[in-house]
Amino acid sequence: MTSFHYRYGWVFIALSTLVAVATAAEPPAKPNVLWIIAEDACKDFGCYGTAAARTPNIDRFAAESCRYQHAFATAPVCSPSRSALITGLYQTRIGAQNHRSHRTAEFVRPPEVRLITERLREAGYFTANVRKLPAELGFNGAGKTDWNFYDDGKAFDSADWGDLKAHQPFYAQVDLHETHRVYYRATKNPTDPAKVTLPPYLADDPLIRADWAAYLDEVAVLDQKVGALLELLDREGLRDNTVVFFLADHGREDFRGKYFAYEQGFEAPLIVRWPSLLKPGSTSDDLVSFLDIHAQTLAMAGVNAPGLDGAPFFGPGARKREYIYGARDRIDDTPDRVRTVRDARFKYLHNFEPQRPYLQRMAYAEVTNPAYNRMRQLFAEGRLNADQAKFMAPSRPPEELYDLQADPFELHNLADDPAQRVNLERLRKQCDAWMADTHDQGAIPEDPAAVAADLQRNEAPEKKLRATLGLGPHEVLLKVPPMPTP
Repeated sequence: MTSFHYRYGWVFIALSTLVAVATAAEPPAKPNVLWIIAEDACKDFGCYGTAAARTPNIDRFAAESCRYQHAFATAPVCSPSRSALITGLYQTRIGAQNHRSHRTAEFVRPPEVRLITERLREAGYFTANVRKLPAELGFNGAGKTDWNFYDDGKAFDSADWGDLKAHQPFYAQVDLHETHRVYYRATKNPTDPAKVTLPPYLADDPLIRADWAAYLDEVAVLDQKVGALLELLDREGLRDNTVVFFLADHGREDFRGKYFAYEQGFEAPLIVRWPSLLKPGSTSDDLVSFLDIHAQTLAMAGVNAPGLDGAPFFGPGARKREYIYGARDRIDDTPDRVRTVRDARFKYLHNFEPQRPYLQRMAYAEVTNPAYNRMRQLFAEGRLNADQAKFMAPSRPPEELYDLQADPFELHNLADDPAQRVNLERLRKQCDAWMADTHDQGAIPEDPAAVAADLQRNEAPEKKLRATLGLGPHEVLLKVPPMPTP
């Protein structure tokens, strides 16, 4: 069932000796595990080199941890990515690839598709998806699951942080929603739009700068909440035996990020604090899939779970990953199918529906993303440069190939370059083999009635958001909205 390609990494002799000695004397206590999950964020923090970011807490945490430079979700949108993260299996393997689908009781997981909490519970762990945090923090967890299969409400033992200290070892996740759109400008000390650095695929436009600054304002709020959670661990004496993972469910929602099969949609932060195995202040250039976070967590808990699509990426038994795979399928009312594979330098995309434009209509994005809408306007006015205008093409090539070392923003497609034919064929072969090995269910046509039901369930949140933002039924968002009154 395993579908990844790895090169085995080194396990240091000294570490092996220490583990052996500790095992011979007394098995070490199982560590607690805390996943702090942001939403829709790339590596836009000071510790990753973003000059305009105000992230002292996350930067300090990184100085105590290992910071991973190349970590990736399996999808560029929340529900398929989260479905893979919680099961340890590619969403395309288990039929969870279409965004916000299969939520009703007739779509029950097959028995072999197990949640990480089910496996950990059998190993003696208490599990929590924390919504309720101590009142003095002034905020709560989002409690997001968002899986593309039926949730019977039994996945976790608790939603209350207050239960953790008395129930160790524990696995807990705290979801923080700040960097999910809609972005709001800070009312105090807002980010200066003139100081943000825009990627080259975005026009240098006042609205787009203001939107990016609002995103960094939300990043600053996220940083405050992460700091409060880490301080809470310290106060409650939980720090020394708790492995902390900080990640986001996928990349940021900009013009070519969330929803799209480019790096800004898949790549996300990953910082892990566990000094017994990871050197504080270290960095890693290893490729890491979020499926590996699932496998790493189980490995630290002593759980043997064969057949997962990931593997531990640090400590005893760690493996180095040679390839990262990703999938983009239907997102709400926007059909598509793209498969990707990348190695340390090159990235390949297979567009299964090349007749579709890059920038299809997407109702939710048009309500929440002013940059998305502003770029459309600027294109219509002839004010985009050649690289920016490429994304407005009415169709796409069947294949795309990028040299990420020379072209990190994936602007120059090399699929037709004879000098890159070897890399094109190599990565095409890897992508085809991965799809075959995982029995990729994206090739199976969806039931139109099920799609219609999915879309109907999603209409109410969009209507509520339109009302909150003062948008009519057919209006698009073309401003950064003010912070709503609490």
